[in-house]
Amino acid sequence: MALQDHFHPPLSLRRHWHAFHTAWATFLASDLNRRLPEGYFAEPNVQFGVEIDVAAFDERRNPSPIDLSAAWTPPAPMLTMPIAIVSDVVEVAVYSSDAGPTLAGAIELVSPANKDRAEQCEAFAAKCAAYVQQGIGLVIVDVVTNRRANLHDLLVSRLNPAGSSAPTDADLYAAAYRPVERDDDTTLDIWIESLAVGSTLPTLPLWLRGGLCMLIDLAATYEQTCREQRMSC
Repeated sequence: MALQDHFHPPLSLRRHWHAFHTAWATFLASDLNRRLPEGYFAEPNVQFGVEIDVAAFDERRNPSPIDLSAAWTPPAPMLTMPIAIVSDVVEVAVYSSDAGPTLAGAIELVSPANKDRAEQCEAFAAKCAAYVQQGIGLVIVDVVTNRRANLHDLLVSRLNPAGSSAPTDADLYAAAYRPVERDDDTTLDIWIESLAVGSTLPTLPLWLRGGLCMLIDLAATYEQTCREQRMSC
């Protein structure tokens, strides 16, 4: 099935993109759970408009009952600065359950908020960089047509600021990342496919921590989501 534009009319007037992303993440997780070996499982994780609990910024207003008898009071902070958090999360997390649930791989579906402002782009890239720097396999899928930002290029420049990799020059893409150790050096293998509205989605590898590789058939899960959401081809 060909990729549709979920962020402009006519489709954006008939269907909500966030509902489609939620369903797509669910079907991606379901497809993985049918094929993952014993000891692994996949879960969708979808959150929109994530906010930090404001009460956590100044606990002196509502001290915990457990700490009422404590005599120590934290000093004023030496530095206060603004930060950006990832406001939208649409992902599939794959866990190894051998020693308790441990994250082994992730699929990130980019949302418009992830590409909205420079600080949001940086927050998303920082999250993805933290994954691969922990040896976690990663796939990023960006089908957002109403924002212009290449999060793959930002991620690569963050991981290798002195590198000479050429920019992808693609507004839409799907990319896979495999952190792997070779000859006592840790390297990052990258697969990237440019996407276009009207073209078929690719198949990519999701390398789980430990070396297991799972095929991610974006076209099949996308078609299933369109069918279940009663969207015309």
